[in-house]
Amino acid sequence: MERAKWLLHRQRRAVRPQDGIVTAFRDGQVTLRENRRLEGFTNALQEIGYQGIRRGDLVVHGMDGFAGAIGVSDSDGKASPVVHAYRPGAHMDARYVAYVLRTMAVNGYVATLAKGIRERSTAFDSATLANVLLPVPPLQEQHRIADFLDAETTRLDRLAVAMHEQDGLLKHRRLRVLDLLADVEAQPKKARLGYLSLLVTSGSRGWSEYTADSGELFFRSANLYADRIHPKLANTAYVKLPESEATEGQRARIKSGDVLIGITGANAGWVCLADGAVTNGYVSQHVCLVRPDSRRLNSRWLALLAASTSVQSELMRSQYGGTKTQLSLPDVRAIEVPVLPVERQAQLALSVERRIESLDRQRSLRQRQLQLLVERRQALITAAVTGQFDVSTASGRDATEGVAV
Repeated sequence: MERAKWLLHRQRRAVRPQDGIVTAFRDGQVTLRENRRLEGFTNALQEIGYQGIRRGDLVVHGMDGFAGAIGVSDSDGKASPVVHAYRPGAHMDARYVAYVLRTMAVNGYVATLAKGIRERSTAFDSATLANVLLPVPPLQEQHRIADFLDAETTRLDRLAVAMHEQDGLLKHRRLRVLDLLADVEAQPKKARLGYLSLLVTSGSRGWSEYTADSGELFFRSANLYADRIHPKLANTAYVKLPESEATEGQRARIKSGDVLIGITGANAGWVCLADGAVTNGYVSQHVCLVRPDSRRLNSRWLALLAASTSVQSELMRSQYGGTKTQLSLPDVRAIEVPVLPVERQAQLALSVERRIESLDRQRSLRQRQLQLLVERRQALITAAVTGQFDVSTASGRDATEGVAV
């Protein structure tokens, strides 16, 4: 074991005009930002303190290193001052060091070195890294470990990509099943949702200010799931309405069978159905409550229909606002709904729900498989860099047998 300061040489290079921005991602990839994605980043107006990065550099992200943003760059470019770059000494393989440091990060060791006071903000700077003890097997052994892990993690990553693609196909199939509801009965006549409903309303602005330790559940748009029929109950707040609002508040009180539609922010257009377990809450001004006329509309059918592409597209076209998109209650009332006998609606809803439940079970299985794949990948890396097996005779298919994940 030796301290990192004796094994790694800090690099401080000038930036060249042709250099693009290199980013260290939390999955360990270090590459030009344009090779991966451009959205979700804030670019500096003045690139003060930026440094040159070269292919083969060991790159450590000072703020995200605890989450695994450590790897070997595959590109030339430049990076912000929060990143520090190294070249290993002659007896060290940069890939091996990256695997060791990422294992330390995943197992929580890097987080224990935190200097910051904010949760999940570690400031894993160069001075901290300098004193970290690293295992130093012979260089030839480092090469074997790095080559083995490169090959096996690539194989596992390809499998993960295939599983993500399968999940995407299942999601597309799920949406197509919903879309069939809008195309039933050879395009029957349609009517506006407001005409077929007893109530289309939302909570009043400012109700959220009347919070108390006990009271009624208060549903914001963040409590809705786009992918599910039932409300997300986590993170609900409690509200106690003032007496002056009590009468109006009863209109926004949720009853079993109500359809809830998000009308502001990122969740605008998201739909769920309030089942019998949700009878003690109100909707906020960010959620539209639709109470279908049971003589004309089946609630489950309406909730499924509202999640279809045609209705969602209609809602998207109606959105307005700048930084915060919104839907108005008249927009929701104007949704065109196929006019079918209620009995037929119930039959269609039951059929679609069964098919969706089957697809959701398959998606849940894929997601569990992906989770296990991630765990196996990290177990393989940990076992290799800690010497739990000889990589010269091991295969990743059975190398982690008996190794705790």
